[in-house]
Amino acid sequence: MFDGLKKKLNRFRNDVEETAEEKAEAAADEAEADADAEAESAPAGAEHAAVEPEASEPADVDSESDAVGDADAGSEADAVGDAPADAASASAAVESESDSEAAATPEPDSEVDADTDTDADAGDGPAADEAEPRESLASDAAKAALTEEDDDDSSGPGRLRRAAAFATGKVVIEEEDLEDPLWELEMALLQSDVEMQVAEEILETIREKLIGETRKQVQSTGQLVSEALHDALYEVISVGQFDFDQRIAEADKPVTLIFTGINGVGKTTTIAKLARYFEKQGYSTVLANGDTYRAGANEQIREHAEALGKKLIAHEQGGDPAAVIYDGVEYAEAHDIDIVLGDTAGRLHTSNDLMAQLEKIDRVVGPDLTLFVDEAVAGQDAVERARQFNDAAAIDGAILTKADADSNGGAAISIAYVTGKPILFLGVGQGYDHIEKFDPEQMVNRLLGEDE
Repeated sequence: MFDGLKKKLNRFRNDVEETAEEKAEAAADEAEADADAEAESAPAGAEHAAVEPEASEPADVDSESDAVGDADAGSEADAVGDAPADAASASAAVESESDSEAAATPEPDSEVDADTDTDADAGDGPAADEAEPRESLASDAAKAALTEEDDDDSSGPGRLRRAAAFATGKVVIEEEDLEDPLWELEMALLQSDVEMQVAEEILETIREKLIGETRKQVQSTGQLVSEALHDALYEVISVGQFDFDQRIAEADKPVTLIFTGINGVGKTTTIAKLARYFEKQGYSTVLANGDTYRAGANEQIREHAEALGKKLIAHEQGGDPAAVIYDGVEYAEAHDIDIVLGDTAGRLHTSNDLMAQLEKIDRVVGPDLTLFVDEAVAGQDAVERARQFNDAAAIDGAILTKADADSNGGAAISIAYVTGKPILFLGVGQGYDHIEKFDPEQMVNRLLGEDE
């Protein structure tokens, strides 16, 4: 049921999730690049404090020590200034040139110390072993996340991306992220026979709920989109919803239900299904055939009445539909029957005469509920007919037949929003038991795949 629309909604969810995930990865890469750039641009002193100078080869150190022992400090400084052998020697040369007082003959051991600790002497700062580490760019939460994940992935770009995502962590969904997916969704809804005004309302609700929203660490983008889709669909599907069973239970008996709709949509069969539905709840029913113009209408509804063991009130072909249903109400009152189920002619919504008859039934009988019946597979045609029938006789709700054969779901989504009156039942097969109460929450879950 509604598999086509379900696939399109899932495609939208996947498109937005893919767009947001690409954005999150790009943001993580950018944060990583910024951190690397800051590290590279750190002051030279801080770099030396964090990294020990390179040591000379052991042979160089020994020969240098011998030279210090044999020659005076001045000649050593000249030799070092002319051709520094390594980073340590170069540091010593700079120090000897800028600090001539220190050129007095030192002990050999102290000269080696000067070579290896020049940074500490020059800057009067702590030695390399005692240098304070550079302040971390990650938040406390990021560091905590990294600590927790050390066992799973202690190194590598994946860990860095997670840290950056946790520190900045929140992926904000912006309007440009939704532009293409929303356009695709709009086309998908219209192709699924969703009425244009309803499609626009769904899109607007999704925009309101997603733009500027942040994806938290514990939440995927797919979850965010699913919640927005759920809310948007539920808002249009649940319009006017009421508890049908409670309404019947609390109404004065007999309760009169009138069924309207065009020929061939399963109206008479739906009446029979509801007779069985009420019987299971302990209610007694009587059927009244107000479809007095169609040849064979009496025979058709009589077959259902006999199969169910129900009383049928009918007049000769061409009689007054309002009079037939009125007689049904009189019979129910006289025989203590709980519910009257009144059929009407399968009138076209474009026929003024037939619409006038429906208005007369409404005036003469004063039904408790007028229910519009149409096929779910009729799509936008069903939506337009529901709108015009509602204008003629103020329907109280709708029943969609052949819902099990409908892959689009446009009528199921649109009718309640367009008429302001709820869908109450779905026909899901040919048997008398093949009818189910319409539940907006269940419908949305079915469309989003949450009931699987």
